[in-house]
Amino acid sequence: MRSRPLAILAATLALGAIPAGAAASTGTASGLRHAVTRLLTAELGRDGAGACAVLDAALSATVDGQSCAQRWEERIDRMLAAHGGARRLRADLRAVAAAPVRIAGLHATIGLPHPLLDGRSRFYWTDSCWMLTG
Repeated sequence: MRSRPLAILAATLALGAIPAGAAASTGTASGLRHAVTRLLTAELGRDGAGACAVLDAALSATVDGQSCAQRWEERIDRMLAAHGGARRLRADLRAVAAAPVRIAGLHATIGLPHPLLDGRSRFYWTDSCWMLTG
């Protein structure tokens, strides 16, 4: 009896009623590029909450009474105050469309001129979106 549901599923997939891979879909390169663009745009706009919307749960938690937005706004201020900080963010933003993307299951990287976090630009597919991870 177990083979019958599998046969029905296979026939349904073959007929195209269910998109192939729908049961185990992961993010796409274009989705990753969109997430990176959102993060960089938020940083350039000094929008800590917008940046936090693209961070994995471990990075977006409240730490020592400071919300993610508060912590990220401080980080953004430091980045933009540093010599060439805004220039580096704009260079990354321009590079997103052509940057090499590597996706391996639930994990992905994007090759930007200036890595996004701790020398890396790594993302994790969770809750149907790409989130920057440390």
